[in-house]
Parts: sequence; structure tokens; C-alpha cells
Amino acid sequence: MIKRSVLIVTSVAAATPALAHTGHDAVSGVLAGFAHPLTGLDHLLAMISVGLFAALLGGRALWAVPASFVGMMLVGGMMGLAGIEVPAVEIGLAVSVIILGAIVSLGWSWSVGAAMALVGVFAVFHGYAHGVEIPSEAGAALYSLGFTLASMMLHGLGIAFGRIAAGQSQARRVAGVSVAVAGVVLLLG
Repeated sequence: MIKRSVLIVTSVAAATPALAHTGHDAVSGVLAGFAHPLTGLDHLLAMISVGLFAALLGGRALWAVPASFVGMMLVGGMMGLAGIEVPAVEIGLAVSVIILGAIVSLGWSWSVGAAMALVGVFAVFHGYAHGVEIPSEAGAALYSLGFTLASMMLHGLGIAFGRIAAGQSQARRVAGVSVAVAGVVLLLG
């Protein structure tokens, strides 16, 4: 999975010089969307933590929890693109990082449905932030495709890290605490 993620990122990056040719708006829209989750610490930590959370739960959660996040993130993105106000977005982003970090650190067992609901709520904030920050030259569909692909890649990385660290509760705790502390810094900063 890590090799595939590196291959995808490398392929997307290698396509950048083609921006001088016809159709560059499509490429730049996807690239702008793809870059957004990778350039914000709040998005990066939350999405990797969703994967860690899914790995912690295992089984059906490995696909259902990230799928819930992606689906609700797209809903939030549409809300942002449509100009629908979501209150306290920055606080919601930071709180999502804190709570996901705490859950991973503590190793709490959740039902898949409850985990899907929790990450779905957080995903609305993340999607909204993606939607309102769309560059003026990017098309909504291609930009959304880009941030969806990046989010799925980050979830996959979190799952891979979680599976590698399975049974190493100390590594899980350190990762979770680190994420939660970063969330507190984001909230205060």
C-alpha cells in the first residue's frame, strides 16, 4: 500500500510539467485539490488518524470508517462550495485532531457504526474547509476528486501504520498522544 501511495504521488507530481499544454485546467484542479489535505497539518493528522482508528477497530471498520469520512467530507465540501455557513470550522478541525488522537492513544473499542458517525461529523468540517478554499481557477468536480484521492491515500497510510504497529500498544499510545497534542496546539494557535 505504501509503494502504491508513493507511486501515485510520484505520478501526479511527474504530470506537473504538462501544465503548459491544452487541458491544464483539469490537471491543475486535481492537483490543487490533492495538495490541500497534504498542506494543512489539521487535515493531514486527522486523515491519518482516521486510518489509525480504522486499523485499531479492524474488520469491516478498515473500509467503512474511511468511507464514512470520505462521503461526509464530500457533503461538507459541497456545503463550502455552495456558501452554506458551518459555524466554528477551525475549532471543529482542531477538536477532530484532539479527539481522534485521544481515541487512538487510549485504544478505545467502538462499534463500527459509532466510529463511522464520529468521523462523519468531523469530515463535514474538513470537507467544508476544502470547499471554501477552492482556487478560483479550479473546477469543483476535479478539485473535489483531488482532495478525495489525497484523503483516501492518507487514510490508507494510517491503516498501514496501524497494521504495522498492531500489538505494539506503546507505539499506538505515542502516536495518539502526539496527534492529540498537535490538535491542542492547533486549537490554541
